[in-house]
Amino acid sequence: MGKSLFIAEKPSVAQEFAKALKEPMTRKDGYLESEHAVVTWCVGHLVTMSYPEKYDIKYKRWMLETLPFLPEEFKYEVIPAVKKQFEIVSGLLNREDVETIYVCTDSGREGEYIYRLVAMMAGVKEKTQKRVWIDSQTEEEILRGISEAKDISEYDNLSESAYLRAKEDYLMGINFSRALTLKYGPSVSNYMRSSDRTVISVGRVMTCVLGMVVRREREIREFVKTPFYRVIGTFGPAGISIDGEWRAVEGSRYYGTPCLYKENGFKERKDAEALIAWLWERENGSENSGVMQSEVSDAEKADAGLMGVYNTSQGTILKVEKKKETKNPPLLYNLAELQNDCSKMFKISPDQTLKVVQELYERKLVTYPRTDARVLSTAVAKEISKNIGGLTHYEPLAAFASEAMQAGLWKNIAKTRYVNDKQITDHYAIIPTGQGLGALRSLPELNRKIYQVIVRRFLSIFYPAAVYQKYAVEIEVKGEHFFAGFKVLKEAGYLKVAEIPKKKKDTAGESVGRTNRLESGIDGNDAENPAREADGTDSSQPKVIDASHPEFIQMLEQLKKGMKVSLDDLQIKEGETSPPKRYSSGSMILAMENAGQLIEDEELRAQIKGSGIGTSATRAEILKKLFNIKYMALNEKTQVITPTYLGELIYEVVHTSMKQLLNPELTASWEKGLTYVAEGSITPDEYMQKLERFVIGRTYNAVHMGNTYGLRPAFDAVAVFYQNAGKEKKLNFKKGNDHEKRRNENHRII
Repeated sequence: MGKSLFIAEKPSVAQEFAKALKEPMTRKDGYLESEHAVVTWCVGHLVTMSYPEKYDIKYKRWMLETLPFLPEEFKYEVIPAVKKQFEIVSGLLNREDVETIYVCTDSGREGEYIYRLVAMMAGVKEKTQKRVWIDSQTEEEILRGISEAKDISEYDNLSESAYLRAKEDYLMGINFSRALTLKYGPSVSNYMRSSDRTVISVGRVMTCVLGMVVRREREIREFVKTPFYRVIGTFGPAGISIDGEWRAVEGSRYYGTPCLYKENGFKERKDAEALIAWLWERENGSENSGVMQSEVSDAEKADAGLMGVYNTSQGTILKVEKKKETKNPPLLYNLAELQNDCSKMFKISPDQTLKVVQELYERKLVTYPRTDARVLSTAVAKEISKNIGGLTHYEPLAAFASEAMQAGLWKNIAKTRYVNDKQITDHYAIIPTGQGLGALRSLPELNRKIYQVIVRRFLSIFYPAAVYQKYAVEIEVKGEHFFAGFKVLKEAGYLKVAEIPKKKKDTAGESVGRTNRLESGIDGNDAENPAREADGTDSSQPKVIDASHPEFIQMLEQLKKGMKVSLDDLQIKEGETSPPKRYSSGSMILAMENAGQLIEDEELRAQIKGSGIGTSATRAEILKKLFNIKYMALNEKTQVITPTYLGELIYEVVHTSMKQLLNPELTASWEKGLTYVAEGSITPDEYMQKLERFVIGRTYNAVHMGNTYGLRPAFDAVAVFYQNAGKEKKLNFKKGNDHEKRRNENHRII
């Protein structure tokens, strides 16, 4: 009986497989062996695509005459740095006593590609090859993956899509980067007064991301702030003050007038002052109607005989709406959501987050991290009590895990929105395994914190929804209407385990008496109203009041329609719209994942929502590359992303010559095609023909455009914003080009 060979992607994963097999293993050079099994590993990629000069030496020199470069048959080669391990793996794959090969590389497109390249270069023939597909590295999951391993032929379509993805990035990177470098590189160098050659790095994904960042920066620059003035009335029911915001609803003397900013403010302060003055008048008028409460002291009012004017105004409650609102636990983490939250909580880059969660995965603490899914599979849901049970030994949250087990909500989790097989492609959401807790003690503090974030999100779904009591109050004064809204947390539900941090200035003590400033048409949707208030207030949500202020909650409960309330004060709240926010490293990852908002075409939007720009495995690396080549800058303290001077010049070059590369539509259409190949809907040949036509067309257009001199005005417009950069600009420019030269002519641009 022949031996079984298990080939993993990394040495650490191979070790876990060896432990799970429970056979006495002997350590050899580059592999482990027992009587019945051999376990070996790659070290990431062992094989790569060959440089153009390996096809013909003429391609070593960059020349327009050799473009486009489209080999009839692609060449591959062993990466020199890992040649020794490749030879070990190749020898094992072809050993006569090896009968069955278990492919244990990462369960995804890239993991499939890593093995297929090795098998191709090793010339594997007449061997039974089976694919092990797992979601975590626990012993139980590894053994399940081995016992349920399918013939590798069932993954041929996935393999084809992996090959095509690599060819696509290779052909676009080499042809487009060489074309733009040769055609426009000298113009960039001359404009920046640099003697160094400018290498223009172009890629299907990275150029699209650069475009998103530059466009956002320009939206911010072009944004014109709009001041506005809101009128806030302070009312005193039962001796407790609440604030209400004036709105020009139907029936208001200002309804539909041009002086309004939306319906809850004025464009000019004088109009807000006029409203306040009119509201303070006696019903039969007053010669002092233009005097404002906030501008006159009590002594001055008394001296002028005006105290009665100010103390007799009242409002009438027209409406009090009370209703319960439930807030369900959020969906589980996928990699993008986790990277975004960690960017905000810990001010770390997506690349750092991925490294941490990858280590947690390799320590058996969490499931596979490179996932786009935010739900569980039906199969996992049936066994989920094991994960919860394991967490009862995780001291920081043991009480919550025990409570979740006892409450028993996990028994019906399969019937909830947190379980959906249709929303899972390769892997389900990132969740704690409930195992490996002993390894936590030896991990850095950051790793432990991120693990706790994952555990809290996981346990949350086994708790009931949070329940709020909402109050909406409408008060009328002389035909003008004021609105206030409050939300009282009645039942914490999942919030007690989620430990959601409070927003600034949103504590109960500061919320009491504060207004709910509702702006028409917002309803919490920034997409409809990208301009926000510069004073930091959120006018789209009711103020949250906690249970530590029972007197205020009691007052809200006692409010009734028709009740008279004193009008104690009227003030002007000045604000101004603010521009869209810059991307942070975390929000950019989400934007890459959910780029559908940037696409008008419905079919393309639906596709990119599923696949995004880049993949969960590559997005962090793409951002890192853009920082390294100095096209974008990252503020490490805030994680805010901005374009660099060089990056904006490159944007102008691409915008002039290959505009499509700057938009998500291109990535969506190509990713859509790769999905079709993986599903078997189209053939690899069909996809390749489309790719070659695209590369030929775009390369030809770039080479033959006569617009080099037309870039000068665009460069001048960019330079205005970098006049103070001085030497730093040249330094960044040189660093970016040095990095590209080290990368050997942009061989692996994505």
